[in-house]
Amino acid sequence: MYIHQVAAYLPAEVIDNAHFTRLNGLSHEWITERTGIRARRKASPGENTNTMAVEATRRALAQTDAFAATDVDLIVAGTYTPHDTIYTVAHAVQREINVSDIPVVSISSACSSLLNAMEIVEGYFAMGKARRALVVVSEHNTAYNNELDTVAGHLWGDGAAVLLVTQDRLAPTDLQVRDIRTGGAGNIGKADEAVTLKPVDKGIVMPYGKDVFIHACTYMTRVTQEILARNEVPIEELTYLIPHQANLRITKNVLQQLGLPEDRAVSNIEELGNTGCAGAAIALATTWPNLEPGNQVVVTVFGGGYSYGAMLLER
Repeated sequence: MYIHQVAAYLPAEVIDNAHFTRLNGLSHEWITERTGIRARRKASPGENTNTMAVEATRRALAQTDAFAATDVDLIVAGTYTPHDTIYTVAHAVQREINVSDIPVVSISSACSSLLNAMEIVEGYFAMGKARRALVVVSEHNTAYNNELDTVAGHLWGDGAAVLLVTQDRLAPTDLQVRDIRTGGAGNIGKADEAVTLKPVDKGIVMPYGKDVFIHACTYMTRVTQEILARNEVPIEELTYLIPHQANLRITKNVLQQLGLPEDRAVSNIEELGNTGCAGAAIALATTWPNLEPGNQVVVTVFGGGYSYGAMLLER
């Protein structure tokens, strides 16, 4: 399985930390010290999870002549911030590319949905039910976020990304998906209440940030070590680590446990905030032009509900 292309979409509006200083007294220094976040993007009134995904899809397809919209035979989308729970983000993308009679699937496993979506594609490919797929990840966090929440209201940003995934290699620049490993730890710690979003009750809340921090560091480190060992890739041969963009302190902790220097990690949380399951895919899109033959990349994720995973890529 190969990633042929990846593209991202980010809303134009930038919300800096001064916004939260004016709103609830949180200083820029306090926010950056605890999260690394300096700014985040906010969707405009005319944008939502579906429109951002559609724009990312347009960009991904425009970047290649080898993968046309008419070739798509599977769409798998991930989000925990849906614009519509019936006409889902996957359906919106199908309508945009105007391809009928193909499987269209929307999933939510919190911030790990990117890798769960990739694993679903892997399964369709293995069963011979598809050959060219779109993996779509899009989050409209600001539609649900409570900015007055001094615990987590300053964390969230909006954005989307799309991966063009194929069963066979189309170009020398394609990234081979060597392995994917996902898991769930919903029975561990405070997974049932550490991060929640109950649309009919309240917005995104994170009352147990320390519990999230501890388990994110533990599971992202562990699953990265597992996938490298399973594929006999020494840690020193890892070119880039692309972690879930939740907190810069989590990224640094994972790097320390793995024994990797900070320049091996790809981070966008400083300027984008936590963009949920789209964060790692957006980071992959920005890293794409820098990848060279032989490079090894691990994408590792962890989400509320304590689902996690890692994916090993090679150019």
